[in-house]
Amino acid sequence: MRSDFIRTYSPRMEALARAQAQTRVSAAIRQPEVDSADPLAAFRVKKEPYYRPVADEVELYEAAYSVRMPMMLKGPTGCGKTRFVEYMAWRLGKPLITVACNEDMTASDLVGRFLLDVQGTRWQDGPLAMAARYGAICYLDEVVEARQDTTVVIHPLTDARRVLPLEKKGELIEAHPDFQLVISYNPGYQSLMKDLKQSTKQRFGALDFSYPSHEVEAEIVAHESGVDLETASKLVHIGERARNLKGHGLDEGLSTRMLIYAGSLIAKGIAPRAACRMALVRPITDDPDMRDALDSAVTTYF
Repeated sequence: MRSDFIRTYSPRMEALARAQAQTRVSAAIRQPEVDSADPLAAFRVKKEPYYRPVADEVELYEAAYSVRMPMMLKGPTGCGKTRFVEYMAWRLGKPLITVACNEDMTASDLVGRFLLDVQGTRWQDGPLAMAARYGAICYLDEVVEARQDTTVVIHPLTDARRVLPLEKKGELIEAHPDFQLVISYNPGYQSLMKDLKQSTKQRFGALDFSYPSHEVEAEIVAHESGVDLETASKLVHIGERARNLKGHGLDEGLSTRMLIYAGSLIAKGIAPRAACRMALVRPITDDPDMRDALDSAVTTYF
């Protein structure tokens, strides 16, 4: 038999052929790219988020944005930091790109990387590079969760230079005039291993956030959950009692977000005690004594 008629089976070549066929199919049905006329269209806040100012934070932030000062928001979890940024982006009419920071995040996740596609290699901007290039507010949520060798990439953007070097691409992005960087973190979670360097902190202005006064927090809970103001006030009382236990058995008190969750369940017809156990007591602690103490606070008001 002639050798040119012999077909040798190769799993690798079969897999390659299947991959090439799939690539042709994918290329045929590929969706259009992001609208080049407005590459940030998907990041625009189209509807006004509900935010209840508690002091002069709105005016202070507007002044900071007018001079493009990088901002740092500090406060306990669930007190309204992220909602505040969303509200300010809507109020200023600017796109908002949010990044949830974590310990596995690398500098490439922020600035971008080369990717392979049908045409070969192409550069894909990361969220920080996109915000700096086109002019958006870039919000790094819980920035202390990221490694310190990752967060240093923001330094050139947060001083007078306002540039972002893309070393892998050999490009230097000059920040768009509308660009602003905002970071947030919870000071209660600080430690020697998880804290911002002084060289990073001193590049930002800062706003302190905390839980609102009783009347304001009740108003927020009532608006967001749909319960009446009296029920919202009872939930806030429970939250205040739990916050007094911080450092005495609880690592963190009940947040406004958790109170809204409980109110939402009550508004749907769930019995108040059951709603509070589900949304307030059970998520925050597994200690039987602390659960009993929190259950007692719930039965006091419901």
